[in-house]
Amino acid sequence: MKLKVYSKDGASNEEAEFNQIEAFEGKKGLQAVKEVIVGYQANARQGNASTKTRAEVAGGGRKPWRQKGTGNARAGSNTSPLWGGGGVVFGPKPRDYSKKINKKVKTLALKRCLFDRASEGEIEVIEALEANPLKTKVMAKIIRGIAPKGRVMVVDEVFSDDNIRVLRNIPKVDLVEAKDVNSLNMAGYGKIIFTRTGLDRLLQRISGDDSK
Repeated sequence: MKLKVYSKDGASNEEAEFNQIEAFEGKKGLQAVKEVIVGYQANARQGNASTKTRAEVAGGGRKPWRQKGTGNARAGSNTSPLWGGGGVVFGPKPRDYSKKINKKVKTLALKRCLFDRASEGEIEVIEALEANPLKTKVMAKIIRGIAPKGRVMVVDEVFSDDNIRVLRNIPKVDLVEAKDVNSLNMAGYGKIIFTRTGLDRLLQRISGDDSK
């Protein structure tokens, strides 16, 4: 697959072949993408929502009023779910929402996401993140020259402290190291900018050669 590779200053680009990006046909891998994204979102849930049943709320020691003669409806307890401040019927309780995601399914989903985003022209490659001088304004000009609008994910093998300092101040630009790229963040940005080393590291990961 061919992708645009920008110079370090973002001023020029040329197409380069990335044969390691696996091609997909039809719906292969789409179900894996869905399962993995749902799994990541489920695993991020705290699961600490909690309500009290009528047995757990305070009160309920005596009948609010006598059964007959008051003109009110019959009532046996002020903990009834019909009363304000009463218990909740079938309300949430703390629970574990986490899902186990198979490693092979994760890899398949990531390969499919990478192929789809690249096919749609939503992945760009830059030789390296080097601005001269190394200032936020200069780096922002490079990033926004490649991706003029929307949320952008910038991926490098490892970010230097200086690059983190200048990139973190650019609005709607997030930094993700290649080892942390997954299907959820691949799907969540309008544009993804890889450095050469960042893309090589990701391709190495999904090919199974994760020795380095």
